Amino acid sequence: MADTPAGPWAQYARYNRLANQTLYAACAGLSGAEYRRDLGAFFGSVHGTLNHLLLGDRIWMARFEGGPHASTGLGATQFEEFDALRAERERLDRHIEQFFANLPEGFERGSVRYVNNSGFDTEDPWSVILPHFFNHQTHHRAQVHTLLSQLGYKPPVLDLHRVLRPDPT
Repeated sequence: MADTPAGPWAQYARYNRLANQTLYAACAGLSGAEYRRDLGAFFGSVHGTLNHLLLGDRIWMARFEGGPHASTGLGATQFEEFDALRAERERLDRHIEQFFANLPEGFERGSVRYVNNSGFDTEDPWSVILPHFFNHQTHHRAQVHTLLSQLGYKPPVLDLHRVLRPDPT
């Protein structure tokens, strides 16, 4: 991926925000029963998967910014109602985008020390954790994409190049 003036991580953060907007717009048309229907995904439903994705991003951003995050089960429900979850997703995505647009020079050459959800004190290089952060988001958006198909809906296009450049002409 080509670097943007703020670096490749800023471009991934922008993609993350736009892909989430697209995915949430598609999910907004689900009935309550469809939204909560357990279709056998790792976190069960669209509701469970979107909540997990938000939780994961909250945990990682707290670690990235040097703060603690209360240990919870990774399937913990952050928000019961779709509209509240969507509003927090939008707020967090703007925060993620701002964070990655303002990384100091050489940031990715360092590491992050944190206590993981199993209680282990660990340290990982940014060169491993930053790709993991964005891959985790893509992985769970893909699960919701599949759940939409299983529910009989046409899932949105989430390919990075079509989200960042929807009309390349």
